[in-house]
Amino acid sequence: MADLKNLKGVSERDKKMIADAEQLLGPEPDAMGAVKNLFWGQLREDLYFPYPDIAKSAPDETAECDRLLAELETYLRNEHPSIEIDQEQHIPEWVIQKLFRMGVLGMTISKEFGGLGMGITSYNRVLEMIGKYCGSTAVMVSAHQSIGCKALMLFGSDRQKAEWLPHLAKDWLSAFCLSEPNVGCDAGGQETRCELSEDGEHYILNGEKKWATSGAISGLFTVMAKQNIGGKDKVTALVCTPDMAGIDIFQKNRSKCGIRGTWQARIKFTNVKVPKWHLLHKEGKGLNVALTCLNYGRCTLSAGMIGGAKRAMDQSIKWSQTRYQFDRPLADFELVKQMVAHQSALCYAMDSVLYMTTGMLDRHDDDIMLETAMCKIFCSEMGWRSVNNAVQIMGGEGYMTENEIERIFRDSRINTIVEGANEVMHSFVFAYGGKQLAEKMLGIKDAIDSWKITPTVMRAAIPLGLEVFGGIRRRTPEIKNVRAELAGPAARVCTLISELTYRFKRASKTHDAEIINRQAIQARLSDAALHIHAWLCTLSRLDHDLRAGRNGTEFARDRAAAMHFFDIAELEIHAAFRALEDNADDSMLAAADAALAHSSTLPDELFSIPERTPTEARGKGRTPDQSHIKQFPGTGLGDAGGTGREHMQETIDALH
Repeated sequence: MADLKNLKGVSERDKKMIADAEQLLGPEPDAMGAVKNLFWGQLREDLYFPYPDIAKSAPDETAECDRLLAELETYLRNEHPSIEIDQEQHIPEWVIQKLFRMGVLGMTISKEFGGLGMGITSYNRVLEMIGKYCGSTAVMVSAHQSIGCKALMLFGSDRQKAEWLPHLAKDWLSAFCLSEPNVGCDAGGQETRCELSEDGEHYILNGEKKWATSGAISGLFTVMAKQNIGGKDKVTALVCTPDMAGIDIFQKNRSKCGIRGTWQARIKFTNVKVPKWHLLHKEGKGLNVALTCLNYGRCTLSAGMIGGAKRAMDQSIKWSQTRYQFDRPLADFELVKQMVAHQSALCYAMDSVLYMTTGMLDRHDDDIMLETAMCKIFCSEMGWRSVNNAVQIMGGEGYMTENEIERIFRDSRINTIVEGANEVMHSFVFAYGGKQLAEKMLGIKDAIDSWKITPTVMRAAIPLGLEVFGGIRRRTPEIKNVRAELAGPAARVCTLISELTYRFKRASKTHDAEIINRQAIQARLSDAALHIHAWLCTLSRLDHDLRAGRNGTEFARDRAAAMHFFDIAELEIHAAFRALEDNADDSMLAAADAALAHSSTLPDELFSIPERTPTEARGKGRTPDQSHIKQFPGTGLGDAGGTGREHMQETIDALH
């Protein structure tokens, strides 16, 4: 297969970017996943239908999860201090201990090590429930299990699991140390380094991590660091504990707009001696560890978002029926109905996407990186839109701090940024989704240009040429395993799948090497694929609900919501396709360049500047005033010499 790095016109900088991306993505699985097939104009019906049903595949676990959810909701509704957590900017120790005792903080850890041993779907059901009541607590639980200790569960040795998992199931929180002052979405750009000691018994770890959720109150860190292996820098994953000499948690937390109860730490590692048996997985395989964990984190982020969005929807709809203006309830007005319908459609679709994705994870599908990425993009973006509608319906009351809608609104905003900013993720979906197809097209082009024309080349080139130059779409796929009353939306989405591959090929041909830098074009194709995927998940979920015999007003709402979502999605997809040809990109780029040029004339000292910027502005920006922000007590864990649990209690005691 041809290599995109060899495409004519690709700069050296872009070649390096592609090479870095390929390292991040890892080897292509033998079988393409659901979303990649969409870019080829194909439908893997077996991956979407029937909809995953944990109640059938794991009835005992489902019953146990139902029991836990009932206990959890009683606690969340009657005891959980959501307002205190938000206003005081901490989750009380008694809350964390309560969640440990209930099994929530160890529910995915196997029973062998003291956990509940539940699967990904059950875990996300619990995260959704927590998200309805407290976004901060949902993030704390998710950071602990989805990324904090997930690496140990998936890649740990028998010794490592026996040593640490019992604590992580019962009394230690954990933190995932990936982000740095200069490293956000670029997971491969680590500046923290580790090298094997001369005696071969330890790794010497140096560097700094930022945004480590619960880092100041954790008993275990998973740390990503660059290591020189065979003359090349690769990422290695190490397990650290906060009592190791040279670890300094020099910033416990920063005050935030939302999820205010979570603590994001900054941690320095100075010549930390990490025992060799603390190596997680293999040397140089840390990216595989990190990205695998993020697949799980992107689902639980979505679950918390959905919980908040559903709660906001229910509250705002009730408000629209009971709040009167002009002698009529708000629900009588069509523009309010539009927002109500939009929330209902998006919540059902988000739910469908999330539990399709967790079903794929539970059944161990080989190629799910795009599916988890799309789950994160879709649920964070649509959840934010839904909550925004709820605030609008409730008007001024929705903006008041005593109302949970205002807190959900603030807590939701972070989700479009973390676990990969949505703008970056759209380019990721475009690149990873279409990479194999683009390389096949490049291979055909190279063969023809070099006159290496064989029967095999011609069999591939002729239909491609008819499609790209003649506009003849490939044959539309079919959905066969769907109820008759859903044949209409099934046929519509199949037509859009055929159109997606045509539009991808046309854009690739039109923009050639330049498409690598055209993120606006990439995002349109990604957005179309995103809505097609969400449509298929929603169709499968609705088909499942019909077959299960659901009825009553709740199902009537969900069925109408699904049908409305199909219409919304079709409009979004066609708008994305039209914008490939009819857009304001030229004036956008000119306006952006002009704004950037003007900004360059403004004095740096008036503005916040990234602390590690490689530009001349480094160190020249203004220092934000933090005098009004509550500063958290306690010394760094390494200096204190205690465990994460001991330090947590010390910190909470000091706060009170």
